[in-house]
Amino acid sequence: EDGLQLLSRSLLAVGSAFLLMLVSVPVFIRLLTQKKLGQVVREDGPRSHLHKTGVPTMGGLPILMAVTLSVLCWADLTYACVWIALLVTLAYGSIGLFDDWRKIAHRNAGGLSAGKKYLLQSIVALVAALWLFYQADTQASTDLFIPFWKYSLAIGPAYILLCYLVLVGSSNAVNLTDGLDGLATLPVVLIALVLGLLAVLVSDSQLAGVWALPHVEGVEETAIFCSALAGAGLGFLCFNGSPAMIFMGDVGSLALGAGLGIASILVRHELLFFVMAGIFVVETLSVITQVLSFRLTGQRIFRMAPVHHHFELAGWPENRVVIRFWVASMLLILGSLAGTFHV
Repeated sequence: EDGLQLLSRSLLAVGSAFLLMLVSVPVFIRLLTQKKLGQVVREDGPRSHLHKTGVPTMGGLPILMAVTLSVLCWADLTYACVWIALLVTLAYGSIGLFDDWRKIAHRNAGGLSAGKKYLLQSIVALVAALWLFYQADTQASTDLFIPFWKYSLAIGPAYILLCYLVLVGSSNAVNLTDGLDGLATLPVVLIALVLGLLAVLVSDSQLAGVWALPHVEGVEETAIFCSALAGAGLGFLCFNGSPAMIFMGDVGSLALGAGLGIASILVRHELLFFVMAGIFVVETLSVITQVLSFRLTGQRIFRMAPVHHHFELAGWPENRVVIRFWVASMLLILGSLAGTFHV
């Protein structure tokens, strides 16, 4: 009965977040259009993106509103996992909002400096990591689970470093990927749904035993948070698909990335999340290798980084890049599920 109740509340969280987005985003678009608060396109970006200048941005604000209201309505708020997930997501969203606002106010695509942004992200990540480590009451809550091989490794205080890297890495990875219409949104939705499923499985000792997963007590309500993320993402995709009527901005991409990261930490599947989020990882690595290559050799590996711009400059239409990245993301997620549920 508890499992059915959790499932019904998860479905309600998806539905309510989706409906809230359908209602709020058109209003938000009209408001931003009237105030002339639109996207500032990078001058060094692809020339094909110049027509996107002025498209309403900061669409992450209605996403955060929909997620927050859905979680508050359908989650059991006595569970600590609900609050840590929600607060981390809102904190990263606030950093992104500050960055977006600076871009719009100064009519400059630079926004908040990379150093200041990284410092703020690091502070939030360290606070969350320390809290999770010191409130953990079982070893399973801080072990590193190795997917596919299905065994857990006790890592002790290194858990703090793991949490830090996951939160900072995932938030920035989604932020880097969010450069084409709808590119980051659908993978976020699919990964959130899988993490929500894992929250249900690992929180139930019997189900965890059947699939040889770590049993982590008290994280089942993470499923409600993940469901709200998925519902809000689906609703946003209705307006963010090509041609985009609104962009999520850093307020959305940093928040969604952090939301996925904290959910993967809570359900102890950080490494599986790394595999599922493969396109985010590739996008991030493309930027890192591009910068290192240019600094060390003066040569660029890609025509432009992140790598989705490389394919654009190679002549691929934007829709083709997006759909192929979506397909790659789906294959990575299906492969992850196959590896997770083999016994």
